[in-house]
This record gives sequence, C-alpha cells and structure tokens, in this order.
Amino acid sequence: MANTIKVAVLGSTGYTGLELINILNKHPKIDIVFLGSKNSKGKKLQNIYPTFKKYNLPVLKDYSEINYNNVDLVFLSLPHKISQKTICKDYGKTKFIDLSGDFRLKNHKVYSENYKTKHLCKNLLKKFVYGLPELNYDLIKSASNISVPGCYPTSILIPIAPLISKNLIKTDNIIIDSKSGYSGAGKKFNIEKLIKKNNLNFYNYNTNQHRHICEIKQELEKISSSKVKFSFNPHILPIFRGMMSTIYCDLENNIKKRDVIENIKKHYLKSYFVKILNKNKTADFYTVNYSNNCLIKFYDHYDNKKIIIVSLIDNLIKGASGQAVQCMNIMFGFNENLGL
Repeated sequence: MANTIKVAVLGSTGYTGLELINILNKHPKIDIVFLGSKNSKGKKLQNIYPTFKKYNLPVLKDYSEINYNNVDLVFLSLPHKISQKTICKDYGKTKFIDLSGDFRLKNHKVYSENYKTKHLCKNLLKKFVYGLPELNYDLIKSASNISVPGCYPTSILIPIAPLISKNLIKTDNIIIDSKSGYSGAGKKFNIEKLIKKNNLNFYNYNTNQHRHICEIKQELEKISSSKVKFSFNPHILPIFRGMMSTIYCDLENNIKKRDVIENIKKHYLKSYFVKILNKNKTADFYTVNYSNNCLIKFYDHYDNKKIIIVSLIDNLIKGASGQAVQCMNIMFGFNENLGL
C-alpha cells in the first residue's frame, strides 16, 4: 500500500475538475502537486472560486508545465479530443485516470463514428481498463491506466449487468429512460434552455443517438450470451446535479421479481457504494446527491413477466469524479471508500 501519492489534475476549472479537487483535497493519502488549466493559468483557484479559499492549492498552470517525475498519477478532466492529445504525447510517463470518453471504447471505428473525430492513438485503447469498480474491481487493481465510465452508463450498467450475466432478464427489448441535471452538459451549456424568467423547462435529446449507447452496448455484450438491444432516451432536468435511470425489463422464463432482487443483493453484498432500497425508502435525488452511491429500487409491473428498475447516482460524483477517486483507491491499495 502506498503512503502518500502525488497527483495532478488537468482541466481543473470544469465541473468534474472542481469536484475532483474538492474530494482529493480532503483525501488523507493525497498530495495535489499540480493543477492544469488552459484558460486560467497563473491564477489561484481560490481566487476564482471562493469555496476553495481555505484550501492550500498550487497555482494553476498550463498543461505543458507538468513535471512527470514529480507525479504518481494524473487525472484528466478534459473534453474528448483534448484528453487523447495529452495521453498520446505522454503515455507511459505516469499513471492516468481519464474522465473523458476518449479511451472507453475499444474499437477505434466506433469511437470515430460516435465522437466525430479520428483517434490519435488507437493502439492505446486496449491499455485502458474500463473503470467501473462494481464490475471490474480486479482489473482496476492491477491497472496503470483507467478510463472512467460515462455517467449514464454507470447508472445503467450497475443495476442490469448482473441480471444479464445471470440470464435473468431478456436482452432483446430493454427500455431505458434517463434524466440528468444540467451539469452533465458541462459549463458551456446555455442555462436559458432550462431556466428562463423563473420558468422551468425539461426536454429529451439524442434519443437512441446518444454517444453513450455504444459504451453501454460494448460493456453489456462482454457479459451477455446474446445480442443486447435497448432503447435509450436521455433528458435534461432544470436542476444542477443528479441522475435517474428508469429501466423496463422483460424477465426470462420462470424468473420472478424476487429472483432478480435476491441476485442483485447477493452480487453487491460486499459493494460499499451500491445500496438496494426497500419499498419504504424514497428513490429521489435528495437521497443520493453529494455521495458516491448508486441507489437501486425495484418496482412491480402490472405484467408479472416484466420488472421496473430505478437507479440513482450523482452524475458529478459516482458518474465522474467520485468514481475516478474510487478507482484510484483500488489502484493504490487504499480502502475503496477512503476520502469518499
């Protein structure tokens, strides 16, 4: 087990970067030695965001100024395209945890189709472990490079992957209805699309065309004995954070709702961050926001051959920065929940 590790964060002023710094600064085993920012270099994060004024943090610098000899791990909270440029240039100089979509997909052609750009170092795609600890704990433990899953896939894979791997639900018509706070769209999102003159808006977008679809499909088909077909309809809510995925599944023959619940409870018995809600517990954003938890609740369908699953996460924590720190803890031999 490592004692204290020195970390750098590139993309320090975005939503996930700020969330990451907040978590890392309180982590007892972390020393933040470098903060990278293209747009705010030379400034102190404390002066830009007063909530950090009590933190003793390095001055923001350009990414090119990082000294890899002084860094054990780099977190990249950068947009896709930008993240891969850094990794292509500096791969092998230290360990990386990438929060963008650049290294989640193992097929460079699928990446190019969905992200509308060529991959600059497609030979490195298989060098990154898909960082969903609840499914890939052992792989993460021995990894040097991690690609953190997207927020939507996290909220979807945790509840249904164990059910598919055990052949408890059918894979030919899964329906997924997801809703996210607008922080998932990043800082460039125009808030007037949702909140204008005290009026609140709500809408779906990229139905069955969202770039996370190929990521979900990739991971589910690793564990499924048949092709996985699903409909995915994401929405943006007029709130800052939180994510809820409602998943409608057809049960396999002779499978009951209680079989599904028992399987999930058994699968996640030792998982620190997955909580199964009983029927008396409310499934809402208040219960999950500002935590690294994934909350799961099961509902009856009027047809006993179907089941409804609701999954809740904080899109900025379990859907991004918290999950990145969870992966770091596993990589360096810390308790999985340390600092979280």
